[in-house]
Amino acid sequence: MSETVDRPRRYLVRTFGCQMNEHDSERIAGQFEAEGMVPAHDEDDADVIVLNTCCIRENADNRLYGTLGHLKPRKDADPDLQIVVSGCLAQKDRDLVRERAPYVDVVMGTHNVHRAADLVERARREGPLTEILDAAVADDATTFPSALPPRRDQQHAAWVTIQVGCDNSCAFCIVPAVRGAEISRPFLALVDEVRRLADDGVTEVTLLGQNVNSYGRDLTLAERRAGGDGPVRPLFADLLRAAGAVDGIRRVRFTSPHPKDLRPETIAAMAEVPEVCNHLHLPLQSGSDRVLAAMHRGYTAERYLDRLRRARAEIDDLAVTTDIIVGFPGETDDDFARTLEVAAEARYDSAYTFIYSPRPGTEAATMTDVEVPADVIAERFERLRVVVERTAVERHAARVGRVEEVTVEGPSRKDPSVLTGRTSQNKLVHFASERPLRVGTYVTVAVTGAASHHLRGDLMDVVAPARHRTRIPVASA
Repeated sequence: MSETVDRPRRYLVRTFGCQMNEHDSERIAGQFEAEGMVPAHDEDDADVIVLNTCCIRENADNRLYGTLGHLKPRKDADPDLQIVVSGCLAQKDRDLVRERAPYVDVVMGTHNVHRAADLVERARREGPLTEILDAAVADDATTFPSALPPRRDQQHAAWVTIQVGCDNSCAFCIVPAVRGAEISRPFLALVDEVRRLADDGVTEVTLLGQNVNSYGRDLTLAERRAGGDGPVRPLFADLLRAAGAVDGIRRVRFTSPHPKDLRPETIAAMAEVPEVCNHLHLPLQSGSDRVLAAMHRGYTAERYLDRLRRARAEIDDLAVTTDIIVGFPGETDDDFARTLEVAAEARYDSAYTFIYSPRPGTEAATMTDVEVPADVIAERFERLRVVVERTAVERHAARVGRVEEVTVEGPSRKDPSVLTGRTSQNKLVHFASERPLRVGTYVTVAVTGAASHHLRGDLMDVVAPARHRTRIPVASA
């Protein structure tokens, strides 16, 4: 669909992947709107379609190329349609994306988010192009997604990118290759950003990074090298306290920490700062010390459980979630039995369980001589699901009869007459309301029922109305 004089260009951003990808998508959309573009209703309505990709699991590749194949007839019929592939898969595959889909207009990587609008405009003038920066630049604030203008779907909540890249070397993970080395944003810049968000009506922020609890170690190391005499240490606990102290912020979340870097001061900040949510996502990946060593995770199962015990002992009513991989190369029946034991002992509120899939460019992808048969993985995956869901149901059932503070997120997708919201523990709650409630309103809900993935309840009171301004898009007819 070509542009007309009285019609602004329309864009659609589709996100495949994690919170970092979602945050990048917000910034891509923000740049487009700063250039006068408006959101499209669907693919058929769009002049620019962005596919912001992930490459953590094989299914992400399949989804991308399946979507590109679906878009090809539309592109053939309308050459003015622009298709953009961005994100981790573009960073990793580079020329392969264009080789498999030569009709794509722009291929750009994870370090090019700040260039999205410019690249789309260049491609309109010059034709298809590929631009992949190999690394972020530490002193260039525009390379951080949070430094760019956002277009948030939820105006009461915001992502804040505190670091990019990762210095770990997990054998199964492609992130260091596509996101680069770990770079932390300056501490005061982050606090200022949280203040600006609060001034705009945001009441909940999520601090985002590949390994958030190592945030700031590179900053203190650089200061030490420049002649300072301070210790080389993470600043994450300090950042939690500073973000929680910002006037107007009611909730501070973060994702994701690494178990080997979960320090006592971070646990203390979670326990002592009321605004920091009592939810800890602590990826286990495996309960077998042998498999953890092969993964290069940097901790043993007992060390993991010890830190989890400390967190639960200090943080009131803590909810814990995790990631677990089933079928890592070389995983034996005994290894998996230990994973089941650790999952049962940890008593997770929920778990994201993944079937291992090799990612080209990772160490684990070369371990082809010790691959676990697919039927064995499937059987293990089902056994793990039973253990995890049993604990989740038990922990949710224990909340029946309690009164929870819930942030309204909008109507349920399955039943628009029912509202949904989240507790500080990040638990999804469904409840009815006879009066309209704006997204971002804080209410109390009496919990009356529980399932493995959500709670049900009755609305009691409004604690705090939504503070953000309602934005109504205006476009020329």
